[in-house]
Order: sequence, then structure tokens, then C-alpha cells
Amino acid sequence: MKQKNVLVLFFFLMITVAQSQHVSDYDLWLKYNLIDNSELSDSYSKITNSISISSKSEVLKNVKKELTLALPKMLNNKSKFQNGFTDETTLLIDTFKNLPTDLKPKIQKSIDSVNGEGFIIKFLTFKNKPLIIITAKKEVGLLYGTFRLLEFMQLHKPLTGIDVVDSPKIQLRMLNHWDNLDRSVERGYAGFSLWNWQKLPEHIDERYIDYARANASIGINATVLTNVNANALVLTPMYLEKIEALANVFRGYGIKVYLTARFSAPIEIGNLETADPLDSEVQKWWANKASEIYKRIPDFGGFLVKANSEGQPGPQNYGRNHVDGANMMATALEPFGGNIIWRAFVYSEHDDTDRAKQAYNEFLPYDGKFKDNVVVQVKNGPIDFQPREPFHPMFGALKKTPLAIEFQITQEYLGFSSHLVFLPKLFEEILDTDTYQKGEGSTVARVIDGSLYGNKITALAGVSNIGTDINWTGHPFAQANWYGFGRLAWDPYISSDQIAEEWLRLTYNTDIAFVEPVKKMMLSSHEAVVNYMNPLGLHHIFDTGHHYGPGPWVDNLGRPDWNPVYYHKADTEGIGFDRTTSGSNATEQYAPHVQDMYNDVTAIPEEYLLWFHHLSWNYKLKNGEILWNAIALKYQEGVDQVKTMIKTWDASKSYVSEQEYNDVKMLLQIQLKEAQWWRDACLLYFQTFSKLPLPDKVEKPAHNLEYYKSLRFPFAPGIKPQWD
Repeated sequence: MKQKNVLVLFFFLMITVAQSQHVSDYDLWLKYNLIDNSELSDSYSKITNSISISSKSEVLKNVKKELTLALPKMLNNKSKFQNGFTDETTLLIDTFKNLPTDLKPKIQKSIDSVNGEGFIIKFLTFKNKPLIIITAKKEVGLLYGTFRLLEFMQLHKPLTGIDVVDSPKIQLRMLNHWDNLDRSVERGYAGFSLWNWQKLPEHIDERYIDYARANASIGINATVLTNVNANALVLTPMYLEKIEALANVFRGYGIKVYLTARFSAPIEIGNLETADPLDSEVQKWWANKASEIYKRIPDFGGFLVKANSEGQPGPQNYGRNHVDGANMMATALEPFGGNIIWRAFVYSEHDDTDRAKQAYNEFLPYDGKFKDNVVVQVKNGPIDFQPREPFHPMFGALKKTPLAIEFQITQEYLGFSSHLVFLPKLFEEILDTDTYQKGEGSTVARVIDGSLYGNKITALAGVSNIGTDINWTGHPFAQANWYGFGRLAWDPYISSDQIAEEWLRLTYNTDIAFVEPVKKMMLSSHEAVVNYMNPLGLHHIFDTGHHYGPGPWVDNLGRPDWNPVYYHKADTEGIGFDRTTSGSNATEQYAPHVQDMYNDVTAIPEEYLLWFHHLSWNYKLKNGEILWNAIALKYQEGVDQVKTMIKTWDASKSYVSEQEYNDVKMLLQIQLKEAQWWRDACLLYFQTFSKLPLPDKVEKPAHNLEYYKSLRFPFAPGIKPQWD
């Protein structure tokens, strides 16, 4: 090929990339757009005219750096920075202990009410002059308070009279990266892993800093760098020096590094013959490894462990139990203040019990037996990050063990990064659900934040959706899921409505004519996906392995619970998984009030109907429709909702840039095509059992069932598939 043709091709490729992702997306919700309201701009300029930041710690240097970046962009002017409070100071940022003595009484009551990461933003008159102070007990609180002040400015909120007293309600607010050491990302749909192990530790990519900034801006304070399907090599010196370099960057943004620990590491990298947790040499090996890590990283958070799950090694390999394994590792970390996060995602090929029951059955006998620095991490539902699940029965049932809830921010079962799905709506649904374990008001959120049982450690984790794509998350609206996770980890009682509005105004436009309809679109998007994928309690009917698209017909895998037919149990009599007292009795794992509700087909919320009941195709729902028609109409409703989303986005065109509009428009077209695919494939398959016609309002399938069964997807991201 001639050089000219190569250049033309390169230019074309660059244009294509620019159309799908553009550089401004890189800034996430920290764009700091120019404030064109002159009254607001003047007010903000006066408030930030002279800023006092006295400390030169890494955290305070980052506070100053963020203000230096943000204020000129928003206000088109420069602020003066002072090393200490003077009569000219208009914005004072300092810990409470360092405030002027005669200022402290004005803050004392508020400072007593915040925790170590909390902050105060307060407008007051001091020495006859207006002053805004950001103060906290610890410097990290000043970082969070500064980001909150900048957020208020981006949202065009008035600052005169501001009085904010805020603390995180969850201690560990953690991202779980499922990043492999070869930079592939399991269930990752936004490019490769951020961590460039080949260039670390010498080369600190700007992305590491911006990743830390973004997390700090929403209060995330912990990151697990590596996949739960762990590789022992990450614990060797050649990787630990690289992790140390990342920890040095993240520390200045209040973020602790965690690693996934492979339980068999003493064998694989330690030259031992066993990983038995009761073996003294194994215990010594983990203690020495902990000491080695803490010498490099004094604030290392600890280990996240997936053990005896999906083929991963664990204590059961040696006839031991989860307590034996977790407590052995916790003992190694205890002298350094580290934590063990022990995942409860377990199900066994040797256990023919309903998979939804297995984690509860396995962990309930261990309640109260784990060491104080162990947290058991539980997925939000009892199966596996489905578009909709009832809450996991372990929440509330384990009363003496700190539980972390694990949400999946990456969209493994939700259309990958091609579909617009606002996940804080799903997260809110689970957090607000009442377990009734201590009577009415025993919500999942109260289990997680410790207010129900007084947990010593509180934690909320999210499986990351972040990669090397220019816009970080593949779909621009998937940024809202990262943002929303952080906001809910800080305060699990914030509404998804508030989160959606904040994110839209920070990311795109503050005009209410744009915000209101697009917010409505976001808030309805999760229900749309449930409708066109898994309506009325259907679940896990995805094509296997990659989970890309529908595969309700799959029945040939080695384990029953890997096959979609296991979960929907469609036959000529009806459809659904009977988990009531007449079936697997999974309902017995919930509190009596919830048991009664789920067992009663007339009382159960219909969104969980087929999760807990196997019903006749002619069973009548509350709206009078027979079940077959109701399922078909739900699939159609999901498709119609995507069409409405497209219309909403079309109407917003004048409020966003052409690139922003086109990017989302193209992705919505993919979503519509795949919603129609889900509807057609599932209904054709289920129709082979129901033998009933599609309702008139349901569009006819574009192809026959054999066509949909024949589809193959070697391009599906997120795993390393092996194709014939």
C-alpha cells in the first residue's frame, strides 16, 4: 500500500474514533465548564478570591491542585493562595485543630458530629467579613469538602449562607477491579486494564492520577486492583514494587490499595507443599507476606479473597471451612490493621440444592465466628448480578458478622457498554428493601451501614466498569453508574433521582429543559432492560460464557446450574422456578413476613413472580392478562421503552455537542436492535411450550427460532472465549 493511502486510512480511522468517543468525555463529571451566569460567577469569584491552605501534605497539595485546575476554567480568573489565614482570606481550608482560636466556637458543635472522613462547609461572618471555611477532623475530609464545594459551583448552587455538615455512612467504599495481569478485564467492556504493569513503577500514567481524582470526588476510598479469580504472581516482589507506586499516587487522594489473594499462593509462589490454613508453615508464610507488603505500603488495605468458588482454591480443599481460611489470613494482617474481605459467592457442583440457597446455607452457621477484621462480601442477590433479583437472604440473617454488599457496576448481564442502563436505580431498589429481620424498617441499607446490628466494619463494594477507553466506561452514560455507586457508598439513602440530576448537570448541561426529560429517561432505563431481558422474575436466561444476548434454550453444559433451562423451567404446564414451600423452599431463608409475602402468589410483588413460582401459562395476573400474554407484552414494553429513549435523546440534540449527541444516538440504535433480538428469541422459544399466539400488540419476530439459536459471538468482550 502506498504511503498516501496509509495516511488516508489512518485519517479515516482517527475520524471514526473521534466520532465514537471524544476527549471531553475523559473529564467525566469534573469538566468544570465556564459559568456563564454573571451574577453567580461574580459571587463565586469573591468567595474564592483569596484561599488559605497552610499544610503542604500530599492531600492538601492535591486540594490546591484541584482548585487551581477548576477555578480558572469555571470563573475565567485566578485565585490567590495563602499559606495561612489572613484578613484577606475569603476561603479557609484547614483541619479544625489548626483553625484560628476565635473561629473554633462557631464550628465546635458541627465538628463534634462528623467522623474522621467527614467535613463542614460553612459560610459565616468573621471579623466583620464574609468567610467560607472547609474544615474537618482529618485532612482527607478537607479533600472531600473541596470536591463538594466545586460540585456545588458546577451545579450553580448559591454559596452565600451555605452550611453543610456531612460524613460518609459507610467506612469502606470500594471498587473491585476484575483486571487480569495481562491487562484483559473479566466482564470489562471499556477497553483494557488501566494498570500498565510493564511501565510501572517508573512511569506514572496521568490516568492513574485522574482515576484517583474521580474516585475522591465521589468519596471512594478503596480500590482492589486485581481480579477475584486471582493470580498469585501479584504478591511477588516484581509486582509489589509496581503496586507500591500506585499506592503512592492514591494515598494523596485518600484511597487505600487492596489486592486479591489466591488461596494457593503458598504453593504457587512460596514453595510449600500445602495451603492448609491450619498448617503452621502456611500461617507463617502469610504472616511474612503481610509484613513484606506493609514495609512497602504502610496503609495497605488488605486482601479480597474468592475461595472455593467456581473452581478457585480454598480452605475446603483441605477439609477446612471458610472461618478457618478467613481467620488465618486475618491473623496475618491483624498487626498492621489490614482487613480480609471474604466473598460469599459460593455454589458447588456437588450440591444439588437450589443454587439460590447455597451461600446462605454455607455461611449462616459461621455467623459470629469470623475475626473482627473480616468482612463477608455478598452479592446483592442470591444468584449472580441479574437485571433484577430479590435481595440476598444473608442480609439481615447474619447478625454478628459484618457484611459488605457487592454491586456490579460493569454491565455483565445488562447489555455490556452498548446499553444505556442507569444502575443506581437498581442499587436503590435493593438498599431500600426491608428484610424485616428486626421488624419493619430493617432495610438492607441499615444492615450495610451498621445501624441495624452495630457492625465494627461497614463496607460497600462495586465491580468496576472502568477501562482504557477515552471515556473510561465505554458508554458515556455508564459514567453515571460509577458516579452513582460512589454517591450511594457515601450515603446509601440518597435517591437515584438526585444522583441522576447531579450527574446530568455536572456532565452535560444545567438547563432544566434538558435535565428533566433525560433524567426521566435514565430513571426508566433499568426497568426497560428488565422488561426486554428478564421480565416478571425470569432470570439467568443469557447465552452462556460471555452472557451476550439471550440463550434460554441452552441445556448442554456440564452442571445443571450453568444452564438457563435450570432457572426458567419452562414446560407445557407453565414457567418459573418454584422456590416456595412446595418447591426448593428458598423462601425459608427470609424473615417470616418476607417468607409469607414471597410464598403467597397473590401477595408477592409481580416483578419477582417467576423467581419464586412456577405458574401456568394461563395464570391470570392482577391486570387480568394471562401469564403468556403478560410475558410477551413485557418484552414488547421493553422494546417500546427503548424507542421512547431514542425520541427523548433526539429532542435533547440542541443541548449537547454534535459528537455527544451522535455517540449516544448510535449506541441507542444498538440497544434497540438488541432489545428486539431479546424479545423475538425468548418469545419464540417460550412459545414452543405455551403453544399460544402472540398478543396483537407484540411485533412479529424478524426470524425463526433456529436463526436465533444459530448465532455465535466471537467478538463478545469481557472474557477470553475459546471457539471451535
